[in-house]
Amino acid sequence: MNPDALTEQLGLFLDVLETASFSAASRRHPLTPSAVARRIDSLESAVGSRLFVRSTHAVRPTPAGIAFAERARRIVEELRLARAEAVSLSNAPEGLIRMDAPAAFGRRHLAPAIADFLVAYPGLDVQLRLIDSFVDLHGAHLGEVDLVLRAGPLADTRLVATPLAYMVRIACASPAYLRQRGVPTSPAQLPEHDGLDWDGLAPPFAWRFDMDGQMRVWRPSRMRMTANNAETLLFGALAGLGIAHLPTWLISEYLLRGELLPLFCDNGLPPTESTGIYALRLEHETNSRSRLLLEFLKSRFSPVPPWDLALQSELSWR
Repeated sequence: MNPDALTEQLGLFLDVLETASFSAASRRHPLTPSAVARRIDSLESAVGSRLFVRSTHAVRPTPAGIAFAERARRIVEELRLARAEAVSLSNAPEGLIRMDAPAAFGRRHLAPAIADFLVAYPGLDVQLRLIDSFVDLHGAHLGEVDLVLRAGPLADTRLVATPLAYMVRIACASPAYLRQRGVPTSPAQLPEHDGLDWDGLAPPFAWRFDMDGQMRVWRPSRMRMTANNAETLLFGALAGLGIAHLPTWLISEYLLRGELLPLFCDNGLPPTESTGIYALRLEHETNSRSRLLLEFLKSRFSPVPPWDLALQSELSWR
């Protein structure tokens, strides 16, 4: 099997693991659910072990599947890094890449990735400007910079978007709040609780939950705090003010440490949003410097973002 085919096969396996569904995994690939099932059957035959237990409601990993996933993630990452390293050694690029990114995501995930990128490419320099907004609907800074990171629906078709990572949103609250007010077992119980919410334009998937195959909106009836900044809502949740519905790239470390507790995650991570985190540019043919950075970031943040890897394992064993 060539490296691209192996990456695709293992990526499909990891998508089934993450979504717990052949149908959901098929939406990330040009495949039907039955084709996904056949490819998983083929992989199980090649491995010599059952990787999933299938039921009418979900596809759950076996102990062998969980163990295989750890190896698969490392193999996919190594293949991507090997490809990036080969490009690096053959081209030896030089020059400056200018980039804008949202401050919270930039501090947590982008800055460490760029530091590693610059170590790998000593001839390149990066000018990173962190801004407050995660939404740049019109790519207003493009022209001043080479790339702009953003999340959400792609509103301007004149811009070229490179997907870097999918998005998952989890309802969460502090242990202290849940001890005082009780733990909701269904999103339909959210109106009985206090919450924290966006002031003004909310992300398109905030307070949306998949119930029996349909997206439904439920939110707390009393909002103890509203803000136009996700980190502010995070701090309110940590302080025990109520329930927040926040992306895993922001809250994964707090969930793993037990400072926040995930809600409605009995089947693992919730479904991914149909939008994600993108790098925007103006031209279809970008310069080689930006192309290298895009490939490096894709290898860093996909097929499963690093902030979700540990959460997957944690929720699988709950």
